[in-house]
Amino acid sequence: MSTDNDSDDSGGHCSTPDSDGEVAEDIAVVAFERKLDTAEDIVDGIGDRYESIEILEYHGDVFAEHWGEYDCFVGLMASGIAMRKTAGLLDDKWDDPAVVVVDEALTWAIPLTGGHHGANQVADDLASMGAVPAMTTASEAAGKQGVEERAKALDAHVVNGDSTVATNLAVLDENLGPVARLDGPQAVLVGDDVTVLKRNGDDGVVLGTGSVSGAKKQQFLDAWEASLDGTDCDLDDVEFVATGTRKEDEDGLLAAAEELGLGVVSFEKETLEDHEGPTPSRSKELIGWPGIAEASAIAGGRDNELLVEKERYDEAVTVAVGQ
Repeated sequence: MSTDNDSDDSGGHCSTPDSDGEVAEDIAVVAFERKLDTAEDIVDGIGDRYESIEILEYHGDVFAEHWGEYDCFVGLMASGIAMRKTAGLLDDKWDDPAVVVVDEALTWAIPLTGGHHGANQVADDLASMGAVPAMTTASEAAGKQGVEERAKALDAHVVNGDSTVATNLAVLDENLGPVARLDGPQAVLVGDDVTVLKRNGDDGVVLGTGSVSGAKKQQFLDAWEASLDGTDCDLDDVEFVATGTRKEDEDGLLAAAEELGLGVVSFEKETLEDHEGPTPSRSKELIGWPGIAEASAIAGGRDNELLVEKERYDEAVTVAVGQ
């Protein structure tokens, strides 16, 4: 994923992002009385990942009674039951709660509705308990990052939901243009096939990150924290982690970002070449890639600037801080 910037000179100070526009993470697990023990297991297993998670005992009108109170329903039941009881309640995919079903043995987690609006993420979380997330949304099924997921990684939300049909088709065809990060005041005129993302926070920094293969989660966490020493920022001020596509599948990086609740944005080689950092990198000599840490920090930063040049930690993780 590439990001272009057109920024003003707003400076690089840090502040804690506010919650304007953020989606609350309120989950309800709906279960028959005989399955309440499994529902409790789900709460214990993934409950700490959400603002609230509650158990509702199933009866015929339970979805109708609580429709709109939760962002996602986890139906511990056959998919047919959940489908019949929620179909008549569906109105608009941007307003409707997401619905996921899971069997009592926690074998499958199946998003029924709202895949890009919470259901896929809940199914992914249930995978930590052994369930196989059965994604059917086109971008996820093809192993690509849809526009809604890109927004989440950038700590932003989609303003004009109808546009995502066209832009997610472009994701599938691998011809979606770069995400332009614009600072105002200014006016932007867009067509129906341009998705507009609004930032959830007002300020922040980006952790440009490279690593040796197989670097551990704790090495990333330690490196990110150390990289902010000497600045006015801490981990709460980080918007997202930036890296190159050749490092986007590093298990340690992804696990560390998940622990901190940060999105990971990966940049193509061409984008990194356009934002190459000032510090020489051996990777350019050896494999033709610019230094990932500085280039991704610059590419991801609102002002395309470095706050902290790259430094290597524990001979494993290299971090630069962008703004």
